[in-house]
Amino acid sequence: QVQLEESGGGLVQAGGSLRLSCTASGRNYPNEGIAWFRQAPEKEREFVAGMNSSGVRKWYSDSVKGRFIISRDNGGNTMYLQMNKLEVEDTAIYYCAVRRWGRPATTRATSDYISWGRGTQVIVSS
Repeated sequence: QVQLEESGGGLVQAGGSLRLSCTASGRNYPNEGIAWFRQAPEKEREFVAGMNSSGVRKWYSDSVKGRFIISRDNGGNTMYLQMNKLEVEDTAIYYCAVRRWGRPATTRATSDYISWGRGTQVIVSS
């Protein structure tokens, strides 16, 4: 099974940008859909952005649409989340995960994803 590791988090002022990375190891990069989720303190983990295996189809939560961009290094082992115009409400631990085989292509349910990384902390100050 693939192992995922997130990096790139940090402290940034509102309006700033960060780019998160998700690196896969253990086997070839997953040939399934991949996604980013986040979890703020005392809140449930929520979907942020997803992408199909080819990288052609992408979808976002309403709260980040127009500000965040999901992408992957085709042929490599890394997925990215470019976060622009960050808001205090974006403060959370960010996770990447792989869609379970056979689950709906554009699913946003956490239960439809596996191989979660440990997460990377993003803090946005006002």
